[in-house]
Order: sequence, then structure tokens, then C-alpha cells
Amino acid sequence: MANRTLVPQAREGLNKFKMEAAQEVGVNLTNGYNGDLTSRQNGSVGGQMVKKMVEQYEKNL
Repeated sequence: MANRTLVPQAREGLNKFKMEAAQEVGVNLTNGYNGDLTSRQNGSVGGQMVKKMVEQYEKNL
């Protein structure tokens, strides 16, 4: 699977969503390079994003 946005117009929305998820779990992301973050921090951001996407999907059922 390629690590690219399938709908290029969605990139800005995904970045905003990522920043919101990071804020919720207490991780300080910046616009740009975030290579100084640990795998645990990045994983918690991704996990929060998935959790919110699943909640939204279930709400729309």
C-alpha cells in the first residue's frame, strides 16, 4: 500500500484531523518535520485518529 493521499484535495483536512488527534492525546505536532517524536507518540496519534474514524462510521450506520 502506498503512503499517499488517494484524494489530493483531502490532504489539508487530514492534516487538520491529525493535529486535533495529537492535541487530544497530548502530543505536540508541528507543521513539517516531526522525526523527533517517539514511535509511542506517533502510534497514539494514529490510534486516536482510527478511534475517531470508527466512532464516526458507527454513528452514521
